[in-house]
Amino acid sequence: MSTAVTQRLTDPQKARAFIARDLQSLGFDAFGIATADRIDRAEAGLGRFLDAGWHGTMGWMAETRDRRADPRMLWPDARSIIMTAMNYAPGDSYEPLAALGLKDRATISCYAHNRDYHDVIKGKLKQAAGRFAARTGAEVKVFVDTAPVMEKPFAERAGLGWQGKHTNLVSRDLGSWFFLGAIFTDMALPEDRAETDHCGSCRACLDICPTDAFPRPYQLDARRCISYLTIEHKGPIPHVFRKPIGNRIYGCDDCLAVCPWNKFADAAREAKLQSRSDMRSPSLDELLMLDDAAFRARFAGSPVKRIGRARFVRNCLIAAGNSGQPALEPHVTALLDDDEPLVRGAAIWALGQLAPDAFAMEKAARLPAEDDAEMVSEWNYAEEIAGE
Repeated sequence: MSTAVTQRLTDPQKARAFIARDLQSLGFDAFGIATADRIDRAEAGLGRFLDAGWHGTMGWMAETRDRRADPRMLWPDARSIIMTAMNYAPGDSYEPLAALGLKDRATISCYAHNRDYHDVIKGKLKQAAGRFAARTGAEVKVFVDTAPVMEKPFAERAGLGWQGKHTNLVSRDLGSWFFLGAIFTDMALPEDRAETDHCGSCRACLDICPTDAFPRPYQLDARRCISYLTIEHKGPIPHVFRKPIGNRIYGCDDCLAVCPWNKFADAAREAKLQSRSDMRSPSLDELLMLDDAAFRARFAGSPVKRIGRARFVRNCLIAAGNSGQPALEPHVTALLDDDEPLVRGAAIWALGQLAPDAFAMEKAARLPAEDDAEMVSEWNYAEEIAGE
């Protein structure tokens, strides 16, 4: 009996063709290869972003600044970076901008309408990387968003797209509804030609931003971004942003949804990334009643779960305060007694917006016994703007 021996791939062109076929079979929509060299322009842009303080409370960005600037500081043996893209576009099943008009309902960013993309994409990339290593003998490392890798500049270098004026990556084929992942390898592979900017004179993404988060085209002040405020920011939502947030309770898709390049985007093919019906515009009354156990069960396997119940309900209360729906008043009032100060503070503001008379009664009954300075401040501020 003869035993078949798989020939090792040492030719870079054949190795590239191998990984390309494998990634396609796993459902990736695009891939490209970049050299693992420092990108000076991206490093300078990161420096300006951090020096301006636009990263807000995301201190880990500053702590990993040097490693972000040069991938070889992350892994000295890296020679090539295989960048991948996987589409998560909602297709015709969901219109993000239309959902903003459903005031009794919440909007969740499309990327979180199903399973956590970190798990989905990392699992597939590990499969591809493992097979690539076995066939070539090369060393590999897989990264999906959580490591200090500048995915967007390297994806641009690999030809997958360009960083648009909203700072997200845009592709002529996929639009901007896609996730990025990277396989680092110590094997030198044929690199792709970098993509060039195709935004032209378009300002749609800049003009639609409800919180003016773009100081200039191609620059983002994360501290003003609704995605940052509803996901990364751990404290009370700053007063100035509460009304503009509207009914967005987890992320914001405005600058993506308005991009004209998305007319070329097809619906996601990967089942675990397809938009689920129960994640499209869920009812605020249902979400406001979630205790910790119910929150964890409701969002098991979803990226929403990572912000925790307190931040999530804080966001829902901001949406309730903006809803103009009197039916939500009992749910908001009940949360004035929540164990979490973050929730109680948001409930005070929401009640003042939603039901000024009920707010006045609750304030008269509760404020004299309140010993939390933040809550006192919320009661006094909410009284100033009640019903506005």
